[in-house]
Amino acid sequence: MARSLPRSEADDAAVTSSALRRSPAERRRKSGPALRTFFRIADAWRLDAEEQRGLLGWPARSTLYTWKAGRPVTLPYDTLIRLSLVFGIYKALHILYPDATLADGWLRLPNANPLFGGRTPVATMVDGDIEALYAVRRLLDGRRG
Repeated sequence: MARSLPRSEADDAAVTSSALRRSPAERRRKSGPALRTFFRIADAWRLDAEEQRGLLGWPARSTLYTWKAGRPVTLPYDTLIRLSLVFGIYKALHILYPDATLADGWLRLPNANPLFGGRTPVATMVDGDIEALYAVRRLLDGRRG
């Protein structure tokens, strides 16, 4: 019979941290601030409602407007992950391009990188699944070094 290895404090902390991130109470605590931040970024990026829905994982239009109204909500874990990716993309752009106009406008520029195939980054992220957000985040993080 195989013996299990003793668990370390780091193992326990990782399990606890993962469970905490997925807990409804923790998601509820993060949802309001995350949505407020997202809508500020959406304004800076000049995203229309459909683009916002795409980045958020295509919630119903009525759900988007409920979230915009600032009513207390508990976002799904997937949506919080998407928001985290958007925040990282925003931060990376502002580090790479200190000119805010360029940083915020980069998403709308046609891009020759094979990831985008001549399309704009925002179109790629909106039309793709969560993997498209991960790919853009990795690209920008790689450029940051």
